[in-house]
Amino acid sequence: MLPNTPSEVEEPKERVAHPFRNLRELVDFVSGKAVPPVSAEEAGLAEAIPFPFLAIVGQREMKLALLLGLVNPAIGGILLVGPRGTAKTTAVRSLLDLLPMVERSLCHYGCLPEDIETGGLEAVCPDCARKFAEDQPLTAPDRVRLIELPLNARLEDVVGGIDPLSAGAGKQAAIHERLRIRRGILAQADLNLLYIDEINLLGDDIVDAILDAAAQGSYTVRRGPVSATYRARFVLIGSMNPEEGKLRPQILDRFGLRVIVKGLEKPDERLKAYRRVRSYLTSPRQMSAAYAEEISAAATEIQVARHRLQKVALPDKVAKPAIKLVQKMGIDSLRAEITWFEAARAYAAADGREAVMVEDLQVVAPMALRLRRSQFMTEYFSNQEGEEEEMEKLLGTLGKK
Repeated sequence: MLPNTPSEVEEPKERVAHPFRNLRELVDFVSGKAVPPVSAEEAGLAEAIPFPFLAIVGQREMKLALLLGLVNPAIGGILLVGPRGTAKTTAVRSLLDLLPMVERSLCHYGCLPEDIETGGLEAVCPDCARKFAEDQPLTAPDRVRLIELPLNARLEDVVGGIDPLSAGAGKQAAIHERLRIRRGILAQADLNLLYIDEINLLGDDIVDAILDAAAQGSYTVRRGPVSATYRARFVLIGSMNPEEGKLRPQILDRFGLRVIVKGLEKPDERLKAYRRVRSYLTSPRQMSAAYAEEISAAATEIQVARHRLQKVALPDKVAKPAIKLVQKMGIDSLRAEITWFEAARAYAAADGREAVMVEDLQVVAPMALRLRRSQFMTEYFSNQEGEEEEMEKLLGTLGKK
């Protein structure tokens, strides 16, 4: 996951002028904005112009979950579950204009100053060792990116393999073995968002690799005598249609927020959604321009909220009753509290506050706590109770005549 230290990137000096106090108010207002008529534009070279995130009609929980993931990556990932045609993929791809800034390595192999602090100059590549000695920066501010994992990706595509361009590099490869390992998608996802559409259809080997990397924040590639370790601190976003198959419990557990995405129920909302889609298809540029001011304001507010997040506290009087509630629900995993509390901290930061309130927990609770209980584990432990009782009785007779 992304590091929870947004102070590494400077807070924006100036906010975009708008009449809203915080990110939450801005999103709520823009959801009802009317789009001016647009004229058809001439077709030209293919250009990736995402559908404006703030133009998505309804789907408040989905939009909130994605924004909270940008504010606080420590929530542990987001899973969107729903039928086809409910804007799941559209919402994720529309985050492009809202992505915040992070400190990113300038090296192809991801060398960072902390590598030198923990392992010395030998822990980085020769070029970075030279830059460090010359007091040159090893990192620079860069925008978070959206990395998509293709459904047909091979394991080698995901984790990486031997680079054919450097396999015969000879002396250079001998100096630094990482030069012979090509970075995979997981390494490219470091400090970024990793999006997997139809995640329930992924092969088991791919899922296992993602789980290991997500859990450790890094992974190692071994190809014969050559090996390389890469960071993989990413926010995992997945979407799926439950009609097409279930999701393995192991990977479901890696998603902090679970969002149930349903179709729009109100006729007015469905008509509004059609109007906006039609405007976007007619002229993506004009549609994007209609929301440009609000998108810019939202992006700035996300960066501000990331900085404020460091100061947001969770009082014991709020946390302790919440933990009791989790226990009453029969949820064993500690990830439930971690996700719930981190999501509440992000919500408070986006609302311009530095302390979590009960109301914050109430807002994010459904996303953080649903799909946490395991019927299998409940039945499993229930079946073991008889064995435990019998064992205790027998142990009580041990040593007696």
